[in-house]
Amino acid sequence: MLVRTFLNTAHRIPRNSFLRQFSTKSDNWIADVSFDTHLVHGGVCPDEKSGAILTPVHLSTTFVQESVDKYLDKGYSYSRTNNPTVTMLEEKVSFIENGHGAICVGTGMSATSSCINAFMKAGDHCVITNCSYGGTNRICREQFTPFDMEFSFVDFTDPANVEAAIKPNTTLIFSETPTNPTLTIADLDAISSIAKKHGIIHVCDSTFATPYICRPLDHGCDLTIQSLTKYYDGHNIGLGGALVASTPELYDRIKLVQNMHGNIMSPMTAYMMLQTMKTMGLRIKRQSDSAMKIATFLEGHSNVERCVYPGLASHPQKALADRMHRNGLHGGMLWFDVVGGDQAAIKLMDSIKRPWTLCENLGATESIITACAVMTHANMLREDRLKVGITDGFIRISVGIEDPDDLIRALDEALNTL
Repeated sequence: MLVRTFLNTAHRIPRNSFLRQFSTKSDNWIADVSFDTHLVHGGVCPDEKSGAILTPVHLSTTFVQESVDKYLDKGYSYSRTNNPTVTMLEEKVSFIENGHGAICVGTGMSATSSCINAFMKAGDHCVITNCSYGGTNRICREQFTPFDMEFSFVDFTDPANVEAAIKPNTTLIFSETPTNPTLTIADLDAISSIAKKHGIIHVCDSTFATPYICRPLDHGCDLTIQSLTKYYDGHNIGLGGALVASTPELYDRIKLVQNMHGNIMSPMTAYMMLQTMKTMGLRIKRQSDSAMKIATFLEGHSNVERCVYPGLASHPQKALADRMHRNGLHGGMLWFDVVGGDQAAIKLMDSIKRPWTLCENLGATESIITACAVMTHANMLREDRLKVGITDGFIRISVGIEDPDDLIRALDEALNTL
């Protein structure tokens, strides 16, 4: 079987581009720089011809070849396959995620569909979390199930559930941690161990965590999915997705699928994300600190029935979150229920004042409040949505970089009107 062949022959080989992560002859770097320094410089070299410190935007469909015999000597032919600006982003994302190679595509959903298309075919089975981004749930049900692929949606908070759902035709295990929007945590080490035991590929969508907090490949996963639209971009500017592979064999497969699908990211978007991801660490530290402050406030408010944030002692998986999440950070996402149920929650979301903004997206500098039932997860079957706790009044918030006291004052004012 194709999947098992990939896993049986897989071994980690650093790519040459990663080994030259700080490699121009004018550079003279100190050893063992930090992750924050890697976010700024890792994987990126000044332009060889001009010395430009920023990677140029190569807005070219095609690339001139010196001769037939020297076709592809310079590495580029047609921008659907490779583009110098996009390649630089792909190498940097892979380096930051501790992978062998990555593809950068148009959206996070494009990364998800690329993964399933790459490693499943008619007759195959996937064990997937029962709580994920709504678009992931929908594409499995609406597009891939009619192609005779089978999906078992199970609770990943207990790895035993994952193993129990495995079938002889299972080729993929699909995790998400923390989950969108309920913030449950998957034990990636335990699930990866189960996947390896059965010769199954394990992919994890780590968009909520980002590599600054959790890198799935460090926990034995074979592939990582990122919606680059979120914390990599972090400014509500661009759309993008990444699928990161841990081995040469897996990378070759996803690169082929990217080329066949033609879903490569645009060079201009890649250029912008090369810049915005430099501040990921600064933003996430600020957002995590503010989220903890806001969650603590909400948990103590008389009109809040429940607040869930992985940094709170009350989170049911706090010990696992502390083990999985690096640097003592738990991200900028949280959710809460209010006294009065769904109608009171909808009233709050309709009336809350700025700096909160009612819209979709997350991970940006602006603080966002989202009605998941009618926005991000409207495409789930209602019974499935309710089963995992996403009620009609479920309030998800993405904490930005504003003054947390201003955000708390706006929440307090809205809550006190209920």
